[in-house]
Amino acid sequence: MNRYILPLSALGTAVGGAVLLKDFVAGGACPSKTTIPGKTVIVTGANTGIGKQTALELARRGGTIILACRDLEKCEAAAKEIRGETLNHRVNARHLDLASLKSIREFAAKISEAGCIITPVTEGETESHICPHPCLPEEERVHILINNAAVMRCPHWTTEDGFEMQLGVNYLGHFLLTNLLLDKLKASAPSRIINLSSLAHVAGHIDFEDLNWEKRKYDTKAAYCQSKLAVVLFTKELSRRLQGTGVTVNALHPGVARTELGRHTGMHSSTFSSFTLDASSPHRPGETPRTVCRHCHTSPRRETRLRSRTTDGGGSGKAGNNVKASNAGHLKQIMAHPRKGTFCSC
Repeated sequence: MNRYILPLSALGTAVGGAVLLKDFVAGGACPSKTTIPGKTVIVTGANTGIGKQTALELARRGGTIILACRDLEKCEAAAKEIRGETLNHRVNARHLDLASLKSIREFAAKISEAGCIITPVTEGETESHICPHPCLPEEERVHILINNAAVMRCPHWTTEDGFEMQLGVNYLGHFLLTNLLLDKLKASAPSRIINLSSLAHVAGHIDFEDLNWEKRKYDTKAAYCQSKLAVVLFTKELSRRLQGTGVTVNALHPGVARTELGRHTGMHSSTFSSFTLDASSPHRPGETPRTVCRHCHTSPRRETRLRSRTTDGGGSGKAGNNVKASNAGHLKQIMAHPRKGTFCSC
């Protein structure tokens, strides 16, 4: 009997460790039951993965949800699915290509100029999704902007405007979108901006002399880390500039999940990663990433202090202990863009 004790102990330890690892990388389900009726939420990249699950959960909580996606067909399908599952008909699809400055400006203009978002009835749906109360103040506002969309370790592609793809989509696109919607967010205060970053920002280094990787051999991992560090730096500086406006800005690491974000990495190909990430998939009912959910709430209790084991920061604009994310010069420099006149001044 004694000869089985050691192997069984080792097996038990391995199984227990795997269970704990699953729970750690998933971040857990959001425990809050807060509802958000009357709140308008924009979620970028919401047709799949964490963005879709976040939109689904916030729709359950009664918000008016705008899914902003590059592929409008997939976006409309996701919106229809969310409406059917939640019976919340204030879920709408809008086209937004973060790799196109023109698309970003068009999206922001529609949001700023329209009091209500109108979604036409699609085949198979029995109810109209035209807002029954056009021009109500609550629907003319944006209370929560979740900058979720991202690309990860793609080949050396460039955006429509010539920027390196990962920096262009993950940071520059959201930078422009956020600034274009700032007046709307300020008018809707208390409001919130949630920027999805990554623990990968810790390994990031921003080369301000070669942001687009035109002078160096392209490194997909380094480019991704650079883009996520840029998000954290942007969050800290924007938070400082918005003090006193009623707009709270947070960056977070949402945990690890099996989503389309990793399609260029092969990270789901091994048995171990599949076992671990399957458990942290955001597609299960009620399993909204804890960090995203908690940062969405606009109660006064969460205006100044937000903590989660998987967030980058402990409060508005904080970005952890990465010395690179605390450099005052970098914080200001990240708000300026190498191509003058491309972005709005801020």
